[in-house]
Amino acid sequence: MSTDVKRVTIVLTALLLAALTTTASPAAAADGDSPSAGQRIADALRTSPVYVDEAYADAVPPSRQRELAQQIRRTGLPIKVVLTPLARGDAFDGDSGVLAATVRDRLPEQRELVLITTDGDFADSLDGHEWPADTHQTRDAVAAAGFLDETRDAGLADLTGKAVELVAEGKGTQRYEEAMKDLDGSASPSAPSDPDDSAASSAASYSGGSAWWLLVGVPVLALAAALAARGGIRSRKTAPAVPQLVFATAREADEAELRRRAEAEVLALGEATRAADLSTTPGLQHALDAYAAAGTILDDARGLPDLAGVLALAQEGQDALTGTDTALPLCFFHPLHGRAAQRTGWRPLGRRDRLDVAVCRECADALRDRRAPEVLTDKDEDGRTVPYFELPAERSVWAATGYGSLRAPLAGINSRRIRAR
Repeated sequence: MSTDVKRVTIVLTALLLAALTTTASPAAAADGDSPSAGQRIADALRTSPVYVDEAYADAVPPSRQRELAQQIRRTGLPIKVVLTPLARGDAFDGDSGVLAATVRDRLPEQRELVLITTDGDFADSLDGHEWPADTHQTRDAVAAAGFLDETRDAGLADLTGKAVELVAEGKGTQRYEEAMKDLDGSASPSAPSDPDDSAASSAASYSGGSAWWLLVGVPVLALAAALAARGGIRSRKTAPAVPQLVFATAREADEAELRRRAEAEVLALGEATRAADLSTTPGLQHALDAYAAAGTILDDARGLPDLAGVLALAQEGQDALTGTDTALPLCFFHPLHGRAAQRTGWRPLGRRDRLDVAVCRECADALRDRRAPEVLTDKDEDGRTVPYFELPAERSVWAATGYGSLRAPLAGINSRRIRAR
């Protein structure tokens, strides 16, 4: 059996077992005498530094588990390995960070802990965690293990062994940066000299005419996609070699589910307008206009950006009814994050002007930490996936309004109608 076929088999088995686990009978789930999944793993780690779920028993058999345990003991470091399938809705909600934190909480005697776990996004990838600080550069070391030529076709056991080796070496960041240079064939572009140009701003500029992006980014994306399709590349969820916003479509709701939500919001706005009294509700006409526009957009919605626009219009209408003139709109970067928590200045790379945008708490934290926030994406004229705000304003009302950050959605729609006459 080829390596790729084995990987597919392992992944499918892991997902099946995870599904069976999450659909266990209520009686079993309610059994208070059974230890939690996190407690079972922690208890096992007190006996051996390597825990392997039965779903990965073929990929990491007992003999390899013993070899890994011996390798870990030779390092003299507090390394522990947890290889278990992760899926949304399970005990850890498919999140390796939750898994790691849960295990750590159940090992209070481990003041120092290096934890290597399976990745919640890629079943044959690993994540690194370390407490109380990233002293051994664990995060980078484990990420680097997945990008090396020697581990490109490696099984889970060999990949884990390499991760342990790199953690013990203590040069994880250097190894990761070297691996990324090898991946794209060149050093990453230098950081902008202007301290206001955050990582998020740099990433957002990829479709704005950058020669570096055209000459290097596109080929790298093609290479990354090809390798990912054959299981030959593993993703590090922070600081990839190409602009992060290209991949930042996380938490995009299923379109059918979002459509149902949008329909419910429009219906709720309609009921609220019918119940309102014009004499006591100055914003009633504004709400009625927003309701009409939301219904029209909903009927013609071609995807997530339009459905998010329906939500923005429905919120604008509700705010008009309640007279909430100072309420913030939906998050500029990703309106599906919900209503913004604050406004902040943001300048895309290559532009002199700063935009005053409304952002949710999560995106505000990302900008403060010089990380790229998650963004809602759309398709440009060439069919490429781009941040919605990178589309020409004349082509996208959402790019022109920022879902309320740059201009009220209803005002943006009305101005288009006037120009179209």
